Parts: sequence; structure tokens; C-alpha cells
Amino acid sequence: MSDKENISAVFVTLRRHLARAVSRIVPPRDIEDVVQETYVRVCQVEQPETIRHPRSFLYTIACNIALDHAKRAESRLSDSLDAEPDANQHFATARSGDETYDQVAARQEFEFFCEAVRQLPVQCRRAFVLRKVYGYTQKEIAEALDLSESTVEKHIAYGIKRCGYFMAARTDQPAPAQPTLRLAPQKRGTA
Repeated sequence: MSDKENISAVFVTLRRHLARAVSRIVPPRDIEDVVQETYVRVCQVEQPETIRHPRSFLYTIACNIALDHAKRAESRLSDSLDAEPDANQHFATARSGDETYDQVAARQEFEFFCEAVRQLPVQCRRAFVLRKVYGYTQKEIAEALDLSESTVEKHIAYGIKRCGYFMAARTDQPAPAQPTLRLAPQKRGTA
């Protein structure tokens, strides 16, 4: 068996595991694309004999591709946000100064919201973004993140509360009570 065939065989064996690892980085609809691109890159390796640890090599390639995918998605989102004011510029000049202020305020509020989401715990942030940004159901998120639907629901609720608290602290709104994340019942000790 040649080195290239050996790496391909390892890929076939690890395919499901690679998909699971990638699912922690990209939304469910992108998982298969990342896994397929991993295989394409493996096939393009010119000197497969130099690969000492094929499993690690495959995981590294898959995770790097997934991270690139996530960065491109984030870049597309920020590009569309940057392009929006330009597309509406002729409307803004025709309107009063109050509407321009409202647009700036809305953009600043969106930036606060993005920062609030960035500060969520990793697993909570993944569930929150998949639900609120990508529109996945709780069941789809639970399957993608290998969590129970109840845990996904708690993550989303916690994300909403924590983002609300963060936003209220940076705007003129009254702050809600500080949220706490409880995923399992807490045992009460006797003092």
C-alpha cells in the first residue's frame, strides 16, 4: 500500500470523527464541505511519505479549513455591514440629521451586541449563534453540538439574558438581573 493510499484509508476511517471535530467550529450546513475539502487537500499532498502522523495531519487540516470557513463567514458578515451604509448613503443625505444619528446609534448598538456575543462562554455562544444568526432549530443544534435539547435551550436562554445585560450596561436601558448559567441541578450542602 502506497503512502497516498495509506492516508486515504486513514481519512475514510476518521471521516465521522473529523466531521464531529469540525462541527464545533462551523455551522452544520458547512460540515460536509469542510470534510470534503480536507480530502481534496490530502489528495493534493505531493510527498505523502513525509507525513509521520496521518491522524494528526488530517485533524489539523480539517480544523484549519473549518477555521478558515468561519473567518470567511465572519468577514462576509462584516463586509455586508460595512456595505450597508454606502448603499443607503443617498437616502441618508436626503433625510434629516436625526435619522443619521439613528443609523449611527443602531450600528453602535449592533457592535455592542456582537461584543456581547463574543463574551459568551464558547458552547453557549455556538448554540446562541446557530439559533439566532443561522436560524437552526434546537434539535439541529443539539445534534450538531452533541448536546441535549434541554442544554441547548438553557444555553440560548442564558445567551439572551447575558446579551441583554451587556447591552443594557452600554446603553440607557435599565439592566436586567445578572444571569447565571446552570446546566445541572446544584446540590445544597448542610452547614
